[in-house]
Amino acid sequence: MSNIHYPQFCALARAAELIGERWTLLIIRELLLGPKRFGDLLDHLDGMSPTLLTARLTALIDSNVVRRITLPRPVNAQLYELTDIGREIQPAIRELIRWGGRFLFPPVPGDTFEPDWVLLGLDAIAKRTPVPEMNVGLVVTHGKKSAGFTVAGGQSGTAIQKGITDCKGTLEAPFDVVLQIVGMGVSLDDAIAAKRAMVSGSAALVRKLPQLFDLAERRRGMMTKQ
Repeated sequence: MSNIHYPQFCALARAAELIGERWTLLIIRELLLGPKRFGDLLDHLDGMSPTLLTARLTALIDSNVVRRITLPRPVNAQLYELTDIGREIQPAIRELIRWGGRFLFPPVPGDTFEPDWVLLGLDAIAKRTPVPEMNVGLVVTHGKKSAGFTVAGGQSGTAIQKGITDCKGTLEAPFDVVLQIVGMGVSLDDAIAAKRAMVSGSAALVRKLPQLFDLAERRRGMMTKQ
């Protein structure tokens, strides 16, 4: 169990006991993206020791937030994944990402970044109301690493999926440039001219990408309140 205990009969206190330990939220972030091997978790949690990761996973397993599974032969690998109870935290994580986004820049020197994390970041600013039906490919780059996603719009809002499927236009750019484009802080044409972004396929389709997110509206609202 967690080493944290707040002597209060309060649901928020209980939640903080479970996820308030250092690194725990980031372990949950990784598992929201899919089951992971122990070594995969360590690779994406730069600075965390194996001993501490073992302790945090044990506490989450004891609380029925995470479970350990073993893949059958010939893989025969042990993975960690969120339980149904664990996955129920996703809406709260989404709101924390939305709130934390205002403190994201400027980047802190030495910080690591994994392009896979973009799925949760984009999900946090995706529109939940009907949007134009389209599939736009997105390749987020960071040094030699990259991750591909499909941004799909429709009547139920915007969905972000791993991999690029049935996309007639694809944007390739670092994450900060992607945020500038979807937030309408910079135009797609200007980003391409500055050689900060590339488009394959239909540029007209990629230009519609901001319609699938609420980042521009949020920024306007924040500026109005200042």
